[in-house]
Parts: sequence; structure tokens; C-alpha cells
Amino acid sequence: MHQQEALVKCLIWDLDNTLWRGTLLEDPEVHLADEIRRVVVELDRRGVLQSVVSRNDHEHAWQCLEELAVAEYFVLPRIGWGRKSDAVREIVAELGFAESAVAFVDDQPSERAEVSRSLPRIRCYPAERAASLTGLPEFSPATVTADATRRRAMYQARVRREADRAAFRGPDEEFLKSLRMELVVARAGPGDLARVEELTRRTSQLNATGIPYSRETLDALVADPAHEVLVATLADRFGPHGAVGVILLERLPAAWRIKLLATSCRVVACGVGSVLLRRIVDAAARANVHLLADFRRTERNRMMEIAYRFAGLEHAECACDAAGAGSPGEVQRLHLVPAPQPPETTMRITAAGFTPRANG
Repeated sequence: MHQQEALVKCLIWDLDNTLWRGTLLEDPEVHLADEIRRVVVELDRRGVLQSVVSRNDHEHAWQCLEELAVAEYFVLPRIGWGRKSDAVREIVAELGFAESAVAFVDDQPSERAEVSRSLPRIRCYPAERAASLTGLPEFSPATVTADATRRRAMYQARVRREADRAAFRGPDEEFLKSLRMELVVARAGPGDLARVEELTRRTSQLNATGIPYSRETLDALVADPAHEVLVATLADRFGPHGAVGVILLERLPAAWRIKLLATSCRVVACGVGSVLLRRIVDAAARANVHLLADFRRTERNRMMEIAYRFAGLEHAECACDAAGAGSPGEVQRLHLVPAPQPPETTMRITAAGFTPRANG
């Protein structure tokens, strides 16, 4: 199985005699080979972002990409007359990726060498290998998640959202209301578990315990009627954020226990973690059960500790918790007698998944 660190997250294409056959400034027309089109489409499906760096007139080149019906697949295009290494560096910086997660394909050895000299961790490929890139391990994730298939759309939505936020004049809450966010919390299905596992492993600042859960463990929890594996997805008027949160909930005789609450750092400004916690508190109050929550302090999850404390969760002995509160330095068990919560003002929530399944 390929290591996640080895995967390419973004492929940057040259145009002339690389993406297409021909030279834009010399030939009457250029052609996109079917096998290259298939590579572009398949990499997009796998969640690999794609961009363009080319020495050409931007307007002319982009018009050709549109006529070839592939312009939509490319983000952050850099088409002009400067050094390609400078353009590649700009793309890497704007995406926020490590250089080792970015690849560059060009038909000219001198261009590949120029990029390699300036950015030695970028992986460079000759144009003659372009048609076979989808067969290489670094372009082949072990699992293609639902979020991966829409990664480009999520990135493009993020760009539009951030531009709107920069132009917005008014309180943050009013901006959040203007997004018309919709949060859906539902039981995780087989197609969600790869992303759920990823959230438990990669989310650090907004993870209540920092404990990762393997796919095998998640499968077992999904099959256990005493547990709920819930996944939260978010969308707004700009497009999808994808799966942004996971809740592992256990039903005890007199309480619900949050074994894990973790949300993606990319939606921290939306307050999703606090919203999810309030909805769990509200659902527990309506179910007439106490609420327990596991918490383990890590170097980076101070924000989650604040959210739990602000919600009223604290150390307290209660008959609802047969296992006890745990020991200092380990996973702590926090307790709350929940009360109904007011409705959210910044987003619409569909959260049927907070109602545990009936026994049997």
C-alpha cells in the first residue's frame, strides 16, 4: 500500500507538446489526445488537483483549453512569459502543499531541469510519460473518498468564498449567515469510512482525544448497535466543504458518551465543532440522558478543551458513568446534565443521526 506522504496532490502541466499536440504560436491548431484527456479526467476523479504552467499568451491558451473542454479541470493557471520555476513556486505557495506533493510534466528537458534546480523536491516527468501517469503509485491513492472526487470543486468554492469574505463589510456572524450553510449529520456508510478514518488521524487542533481509529475499528463500531459513527458534511452557497466532522457516540444505560469529536481545521471559522457539540447536548436533553465526553489533552487541541468547558462539560462523579472518570494524564471523562439548546442562527442543520438506533 502506498504511503500517504508519497502521493502527488497536484500535477502541473505544460501545454505545448505536453498536454496537447502542437505549438500554439506556430501551428494552426492543437490537438488533445484521447489518452491525455483520460488522464486529466481520472486524476481529477482521484482528487489530484491540476494546474497549468506555460509560456504562451494567457488569453489565447485559455481559449484553447476551453475549446478542448478541459479548462474547468485546472486551478491557478500560470500562463505567461516568466520562469516556470517561479510560476510553480507560486502555485505551491497558494495551495499550501509541500513541494514533495507536487509534480510537473513538460516536454522540454531544459524546463524540467530549471524547475528541479529551483525546487528540488518537485517531481518532474517528461511529456512522453504523461499518458501513463495514472498507473504510477504516486498518483494512485489506496482509496478514493467521496471528498476526493469533488476536491477540485471544493477548492474552487473555497477561492470564491474567501474572496467574498475579504470583500464583506460587517460582523463575522452576519457573514456566516450570508453563506446559507447547511450541515448534515448522518450515520456513516461504507463509502464514508475512509474519510472518517482520515479525520481521526489528520485532525489535530480540533480533535478531543487525538486518538486515531483504524478502518477495522470503525467497521466494528458501525456494526455495533451500542455505537454510532456519525459524519458531518457542510455546504454553502459557494459549494461543498465535504465531510468536515466525525462523532463516535456510545450508548450507555443512563448516558450518551462522546468517545470522539473531531472537525476539520478548514471549517474552524464556521464554528462547526461548537455547533455539533450543542446539537449533541440538545439531543441528549431531549432523550433524557446524561452526556459524557472523553477528552485527552494534546499539544494542539486547546480549542477543543475550551469548547467542551464552554458547553458545561466538567469532571464530576455520577452514577450514570459506571467506568469512572479516568486518571490524570490519560483520557478524562467529562460529565454534563444536558439542557435543551436554542436553534442555530448561522446554519441550517439536519441531524437525524443524533438519535441512536433502537436496540434489537
